[in-house]
Amino acid sequence: MKNRLTSALGGSLIAAGLLSLSPVSAETLDKVVFGTNWYAQAEHGGFYQALATGLYEEQGLDVEIKMGGPQVNGTQLLVTGRYDLLMGYPIGNINAVEKGLPVMTVAASMQGDPQSLVAHPHVESIEQIKEEGMPVYLATHAHSTFWPWLKAEYGFEDDVVHAYTFSVAPFLNDKNIVQQGYLSSEPFAIKQAGIEPKVFLLSDYGYPPYATTIETTKGMIEDRPDVVKRFVQASMEGWKSYLENPEPGNRLIMEANPEMTPEQIAYGIEKMKEYELITGGDAQTQGIGVMTEERWQKIKDFMVEADLASEDLDLSEVYTLEFLPEEPVLP
Repeated sequence: MKNRLTSALGGSLIAAGLLSLSPVSAETLDKVVFGTNWYAQAEHGGFYQALATGLYEEQGLDVEIKMGGPQVNGTQLLVTGRYDLLMGYPIGNINAVEKGLPVMTVAASMQGDPQSLVAHPHVESIEQIKEEGMPVYLATHAHSTFWPWLKAEYGFEDDVVHAYTFSVAPFLNDKNIVQQGYLSSEPFAIKQAGIEPKVFLLSDYGYPPYATTIETTKGMIEDRPDVVKRFVQASMEGWKSYLENPEPGNRLIMEANPEMTPEQIAYGIEKMKEYELITGGDAQTQGIGVMTEERWQKIKDFMVEADLASEDLDLSEVYTLEFLPEEPVLP
């Protein structure tokens, strides 16, 4: 789900200088490397907040956050031991398992996927996009994620698809174009250009995947289960803290990704709150990060029907609920 507009930046953010926030000495902390799925942004805020405010240290962890990007294969880095945990996505996790990779999801920061269709102000519905045959600009990854779902649910055909190159210029020049968008990215850029876009958040229409999940390996689960559990606990507390007062996390986000502006971060936080991506759904009563068997079954059913996964997929190989906080981190 890497359709962001930020420019390419390599590198990582190391928790240097933050140890003074806690009396715990570095020698007593368990080292953890966590890889994100893209450049630092508001949608990663809970993790940076947990780092900035000492929540990881309180759990006895020395966490290093490494940014993802278009040239970073996070799953490969995870299974080869370069990362201990990874910011993931259910469809990617299922694909990895079906390839024989020992990857499991242990928590879901977002109850809904920020993936959207973005249209001009006169468009009233997804049905209208379909009925009027509007051109839809999609990146390659859409064909193995949300586009099969849109085809199944709304009857879209591939002949309306055009290649999306992560530029909103075509959209700005043609009021009939519809394009994919990440909730806080493309809509923000379009708004900055003077158009108030109509945004259709696909999760609001039934698209089932979680987002911004936490993945790890079976080896990590077997060898360091306490570390996994403490990381999940601190991260979910980080999300709660970030939504209340994001300034500590925002400072680290902009340090890691200088191209990220305060305005775009603020827009991202506003949209996460407006659409209750972190706090909505089951998280309202069961806590931030929660996952359920029912929801994972819906994800599998969609993928099987779309020929994205096999019928004999064993979901017990894909996710586990054992590392969710024992005391729910309620919004």
